[in-house]
Amino acid sequence: MFALRHALRPPPPQKSLKGIDEVAEKVIEDDDLPFLSRPLGVKEKPSTIPMTWRQEMMDQDVRMKHRQKLVKEATKGYFTDLNATRKHGGKTWVAPRVLIREDKALYFPDMVGTDLNSQKVHTTDLLRGKITVLGILSTKISEIQTKMFTQPTNIAYSTHPSYQFVRINLQENLLKSFLISMFTKSIRRQMHEQHWGRYLISSQNLDYVRDDVGITNKHVGYVFLIDENCKIRWAGCADPKPEEVEALNVCTGVLLKRHPTPSSGPLGA
Repeated sequence: MFALRHALRPPPPQKSLKGIDEVAEKVIEDDDLPFLSRPLGVKEKPSTIPMTWRQEMMDQDVRMKHRQKLVKEATKGYFTDLNATRKHGGKTWVAPRVLIREDKALYFPDMVGTDLNSQKVHTTDLLRGKITVLGILSTKISEIQTKMFTQPTNIAYSTHPSYQFVRINLQENLLKSFLISMFTKSIRRQMHEQHWGRYLISSQNLDYVRDDVGITNKHVGYVFLIDENCKIRWAGCADPKPEEVEALNVCTGVLLKRHPTPSSGPLGA
């Protein structure tokens, strides 16, 4: 009788198997992320001289970007970027394993910010002639992400005279930008004085180039490897995978080997 009752007893719920299935689905989902499929950047060589209103109106590409911006503002919800972080942590592509070819690479657009020395700086002036790893951060999590991406590369090449690490604290909201600027002294205390000129606080609106450079989520960090001609040769975003961290390290080393070493100059990051 005991054996019969035992045989008829319903099986226990498969909690452990369900958990395994969820983990397996997440692994498959993570593996579904595509590699970066196109060069990031703009076609026009960056300039520190802004276009006049008349030049903008005469430029068909600029007019088209004005229209696209208006459409996006009308259709994008306030929490769109935040909701996007629920999938893959806001990561939309995996960084390439090798450098983007120089003849295919596009330019990093000119950005303006104030460094920790309270000087106005154009990225075009800052990047030209150097091999640069540039991190764009706007939140605490993006700061952590850019550090995870760049720390091994900074350790490996910080003393190379052709290398530099640049960070842009991008706050397109003017109020947030003002609040960040109030904590400049606190940010200074966290780094050596020689790095103050390569940490910029910017409130620049990127709406016209956001898709071009792939900065589509304001909550996550973005990292770019930029050559001496201001061309983007590699890029990564959000939480880094170990192979992405290694790729940045290797690709930076390749560019530095190709770049002539100056006789003198400031140290890198």
